[in-house]
Amino acid sequence: MSDAKLTHIDDTGAANMVDVSAKAPTVRIAVASAHVRMKRETLDLILSGNTKKGDVLATARIAGIMAAKRTHELIPLCHPLALSKVAVDIEADEALPGLVITATAKLTGQTGVEMEALTAASIASLTIYDMAKAVDKGMVISDVRLLEKQGGKSGHWQADSNNK
Repeated sequence: MSDAKLTHIDDTGAANMVDVSAKAPTVRIAVASAHVRMKRETLDLILSGNTKKGDVLATARIAGIMAAKRTHELIPLCHPLALSKVAVDIEADEALPGLVITATAKLTGQTGVEMEALTAASIASLTIYDMAKAVDKGMVISDVRLLEKQGGKSGHWQADSNNK
């Protein structure tokens, strides 16, 4: 068994916000992804830009970026962060069929941006569902996960290629 412990739980078992004030600021980057599986007809409709609610991909991209900036308001014990970059890319995947969302968050700071990237991918996925649910209530949001993180004391981490 490792000596790893949960950082948001103190010695008494109480939840607390981690004190990062002694950490040196470093460039930190995190990349997360999510999948939205749907009927092929739904994918075609989204890609054509002819949905009743408007441009699904542009709206989902903006929603993901906005969500990353508000992660500390959504996830207890997250630090408010001055993000220097958030990008949300959405690509069609005919094999799903559906959309693959990739979110990247970046800053120079004392704590990581994994939660911001994961929140961006999650909210972009939910926005896609919301905008297309009128034609496909059976869409499935899946595989929300961290793909990579860089920076900080723990350095570079990347998901195993077998788990992607």
